[in-house]
Amino acid sequence: QVQLVESGGGLVQPGGSLRLSCSASGSIASINAMGWYRQAPGKQRELVAGITSGGSTNYADSVKGRFTISRDNAKNTVYLQMNSLKPEDTAVYYCYADASHGSAWWASYDYWGQGSQVTVSS
Repeated sequence: QVQLVESGGGLVQPGGSLRLSCSASGSIASINAMGWYRQAPGKQRELVAGITSGGSTNYADSVKGRFTISRDNAKNTVYLQMNSLKPEDTAVYYCYADASHGSAWWASYDYWGQGSQVTVSS
């Protein structure tokens, strides 16, 4: 299958910045979209940001103007630059990819990373 490995989470003070990365590996035929969901304690999982293979992006209203998603297609990697972080951004961030495996290139599935803890606290 397709494997997603996340990195870049951690502890940061309010107003600080973090950069998450997510790399896809395996016998990948194509990637339609990649991005992050997040889930805070007691809250519903929500889409934070996504980017399509063509470069179209979308963001949750709560992060617009603060977060920027980008991609490196050659590396099958997506980045989430998070600036002006707030305590309410504290959550586990899960990378996702809508991708097709090489052995079944005609089928597209959602794949998930292991999750990265982002904690914003003074």
